[in-house]
Amino acid sequence: QVQLVESGGGLVQAGGSLRLSCAASGFPFSTYGMGWFRQTPGKDREFVAAMAWNSARSSHADSVKGRFTISRDNARNTVFLQMNSLKPEDTAVYYCAANWRGTSAGRLPEDYNYWGQGTQVTVSL
Repeated sequence: QVQLVESGGGLVQAGGSLRLSCAASGFPFSTYGMGWFRQTPGKDREFVAAMAWNSARSSHADSVKGRFTISRDNARNTVFLQMNSLKPEDTAVYYCAANWRGTSAGRLPEDYNYWGQGTQVTVSL
């Protein structure tokens, strides 16, 4: 049974930091590309960051570049999103996702096969 479980969300003031984690099970995590997306009510799910299976390549959306960093620990079947210098516009539900191709190239939700349930991040002024 495939599971992706996000944690680490919460309420933080603008300029603060949060570190999201996503624990994976039920599939060969170390061969899958991993990504983070976010979504606010009434809007499409938005790409945030992705990392290849071996951490050799990563990509970040322009809106978070220089502030957010994706990383992974294949020994722990976990992917992380370090979020610094948070802004109110970063408020969203954050989802982690897995793609069997193993790449960091996927920037669309349809590029991913498995999804977590999401964790809320709220950034206040």
